[in-house]
Amino acid sequence: MKNIFIVLALVVATTFSSFAQNPIAKGQSQLNFGIGLSSWGIPLYIGLDHGVHKNITLGGEFSFRSYNDNYKDNRYNHSIFGISGNGNYHFNNLLDIPSNWDLYAGLNLGFYVWNSPSEYRGSNTSGLGLGLQIGGRYYFSEKWGVNLELGGGNVLSGGKFGLSLKL
Repeated sequence: MKNIFIVLALVVATTFSSFAQNPIAKGQSQLNFGIGLSSWGIPLYIGLDHGVHKNITLGGEFSFRSYNDNYKDNRYNHSIFGISGNGNYHFNNLLDIPSNWDLYAGLNLGFYVWNSPSEYRGSNTSGLGLGLQIGGRYYFSEKWGVNLELGGGNVLSGGKFGLSLKL
């Protein structure tokens, strides 16, 4: 029984030591992709984060969504393309979180192109959007993780769920 406990303890220690670095190290990049939630359709997104400090990442993201809208008894099809940049602070060192988890918060600034039919007279417009986000990831392997992010203040408001791949 004692040998089983020692072997189990070594396996657990080895597992956690393989995650002994920050989730995204300085100089490392990560690809993120998935779906989002919003009142304007279901966005698809793909983005890249790059470690610029042991606790800070900068990144960019592209998104697309399409949705239908009823306005004055007419049905209209719309699409939104977005490009945004973000900066995040990762709390792992500050809160002593195991590195297979990643808790972060930050700001984003993006430009969104709202395509609507020419006869549409609603209030949807293209433009800049500033937002906040808070999110987390769980890395289930050395390279792959699942992510969940909540945000507000821009056209991507709502949330996002997807996968992260360390490059």
